[in-house]
Amino acid sequence: MSGSVPRAVIAAFAAIGGLIVAMLAEIGRVTRFAALTIGRALTPPYYPGRLLEQLGHIGWLSLPVVGLTAIFTGAALAQQIFTAGSRFSAQSTVPAVVVIGMVRELGPVLVGLMVAGRVSSAMAAEIGTMRVTEQLDAMTTLRTDPFRYLLSPRLFAGVIALPLLVLVANAIGIFGGYLLAVHKLGFNASNYLAVTRRVLRADDFQMALVKAAVFGFFMALMGCYHGYRTAGGAAGVGRSTTNAVVSAFVLIILSNLLITIAAFG
Repeated sequence: MSGSVPRAVIAAFAAIGGLIVAMLAEIGRVTRFAALTIGRALTPPYYPGRLLEQLGHIGWLSLPVVGLTAIFTGAALAQQIFTAGSRFSAQSTVPAVVVIGMVRELGPVLVGLMVAGRVSSAMAAEIGTMRVTEQLDAMTTLRTDPFRYLLSPRLFAGVIALPLLVLVANAIGIFGGYLLAVHKLGFNASNYLAVTRRVLRADDFQMALVKAAVFGFFMALMGCYHGYRTAGGAAGVGRSTTNAVVSAFVLIILSNLLITIAAFG
């Protein structure tokens, strides 16, 4: 019995060590993939048409879900702040909290998660299908670099489209809070807008845009990475799609925490 305890402890540490090594190896592969994709994008030939196509796919086609999410979130946030503030006679804080919460935190994070759920999975499924059907190999044979033609436009489109979507979502979310506060909670419209303008600052928008660009990068990177490394036929495409969404969600939430701590810590 005494000899089995050390063996069990060693086995536990070995398992933990194996997970850490595997995680570090995966981080290295993702970093190398990102560096290769960015490096290939900086050298010709360029494909601006593919970039515009991806901007439309990521940005324009995501507007409906982003708009609905933002307006409902802004309205719900106003209601929650009003209800909580009523306990401390602080109902007047609703405009300030809604605008700061939407611009700094909820807008970028919710847009990042919603678009990642829609776009990362689509990227992984499309590129993964091309991998298992050997279309990527055929492109290479025809001297068309998949990194330049398929992956780089998606990566840069994500970085460009997400900040634009976040700006739209912030405006719609603030408007949703305004509608509920004025038409249900009894706030004066002009006073509400005056407080919103007074509280909102340029650095709030800067933080939102920085977060959005980082989220867009991770969203596109995970979709391309898992799709490009797909193996195992249709089942492999399904695994890649799931892994792309989960990893994009984790990286978005983690990077949001790190950026927030760096800005306010």
